[in-house]
Amino acid sequence: MTDTDPTLARIARGVELHHHEGRPDAAREVFARIWDEIGGERGDPLHVCVLAHALADVQDDVRQELSWDQRALVAADQLTDARVAAAGVPLTAAGLYPSLHLNLAECYRKLGDLGQAREHLRQAQAGIGALGDDGYGQLIRSGLDRLTVLLAAD
Repeated sequence: MTDTDPTLARIARGVELHHHEGRPDAAREVFARIWDEIGGERGDPLHVCVLAHALADVQDDVRQELSWDQRALVAADQLTDARVAAAGVPLTAAGLYPSLHLNLAECYRKLGDLGQAREHLRQAQAGIGALGDDGYGQLIRSGLDRLTVLLAAD
């Protein structure tokens, strides 16, 4: 994610282990070590947000995934644009929300809570303007489109 903040760089390495190398167990170990080092939920809200969001992705149980994404959302609410920029993240604080809400919506869909799924989808769509037209923005928009279709079918 960034070279400016060493903790975010370590989290990015864990994401690579999971998404690019297909090693979710190794990623989970890296993330757990970082979580302990930052003091868990008492840590820097940016680190907590990004790490909890990444930890959600390596969970085998959707309820655990939901719990981690909820932690990420709580931490995001404590962020400022200045803090995000100081870490070298190429987004505003608002740019974190579409992905968080997308993942929460997907968790709720998997759990059969379609009302909550639709609400988080709506929140993700409402915040999509905070994203650029780059690869990340396109990835989130694609996920929103896919989830919109799935929820319309339910």
